[in-house]
Parts: sequence; structure tokens; C-alpha cells
Amino acid sequence: MTTGSVSPRRADTRRNHERILVAAAKSLACTGEVSFNAIAKQAEVGVGTVYRHFPTPESLILAVYEREVRHIVDIVPVLLDKHAPDQAFRIWVTDHLAHYMMTKLGLADALRRATASRGELPASAYEAMVGAVRRIIEANVAAGTVRPDLDPLVCLRGLAGLLMLDPKGDWRGDAASLADLLWRGMAP
Repeated sequence: MTTGSVSPRRADTRRNHERILVAAAKSLACTGEVSFNAIAKQAEVGVGTVYRHFPTPESLILAVYEREVRHIVDIVPVLLDKHAPDQAFRIWVTDHLAHYMMTKLGLADALRRATASRGELPASAYEAMVGAVRRIIEANVAAGTVRPDLDPLVCLRGLAGLLMLDPKGDWRGDAASLADLLWRGMAP
């Protein structure tokens, strides 16, 4: 019997799972496509191993998406530990969230195709993003740098403007401008 968050899977199975996800994320970022054969080769596993972990391309795409969201969410407490809350917000938006969106355009297209039949993204990923925004807002409210009545959902909707950035243009500058615009609207 296991306790806590320890996976009951064997260590080699967990490593293979992660290698497959890394290879799939790279493939999706570059081509927007999922080829189980190419992913198996890049992950240095057999194609049967890929199918055992992810029986359909859609399940693999969704797993990559959830992994990527987890990385964006997990960086928030790290940023809050290292920086003042207002700086943490700006760094999170420009260096993490915008960067993710610009480098994962292929994933976004694949995700739209993968969820076409389901009609929605996994709720857990959306809730995790709302939680990350809530945490960074609460830290800023405590620091007195933003209004206490901010709704994390409204802030997240404002951040959705990052989806409009042009990856071939000055997306970093545009992301900083959007963060500044949002920040001014959030100020006390």
C-alpha cells in the first residue's frame, strides 16, 4: 500500500511516461502533430510503450497539456518566494505564461482538435490556472499592491489576451504592455 502522492507505478514506468510526455511536447511545439512512432523514437521507448501509456493521440495531447499547465502553476509559489508579489506577477505573465503561449502554438492547435469531440479542456487544468491567479492576487492584496475586490476569473480572462500575441513579432514587449495594462486596472 502506498501513501501520499507516491505513484504505485514502477520507477522505470514513471521515467518512460515522463520521457514520452517530453518528446510529445517537443513534437507538438515544432509540428503540431502527434506521431507515436516519432515520439517513441525520440523518447527511446517502443511504440507499444507509448500506446500502453496513451491509447489515443487525444489522450497524449491532453496529458501534455496538463503537464505544461502544471509547470506554469507550480512556478507561482517559487516566484512569490523569490520576488515581491508585484514583480512575481509581471515575471509570471511575461516570462512564463506568455512564453508558454508563444512556444506551444502547435500544442494549442492539437489541443483544439483533441477536444473537438469532448467540447472542453480538462476542468482540473482550468481550476489549477484559476488557483495560480488567485494565489498571486492574494499575495498582492496582502502586500497592498492591488485592489482587494479583484476576481481571479476576470484577471485570467484579461490574461487570455496573451493568446493574441504574434509569435513572429515583438511578443515579449507586447506581453509586458498587456501585463502593465492589467496591472494598472488592478491597482488600488
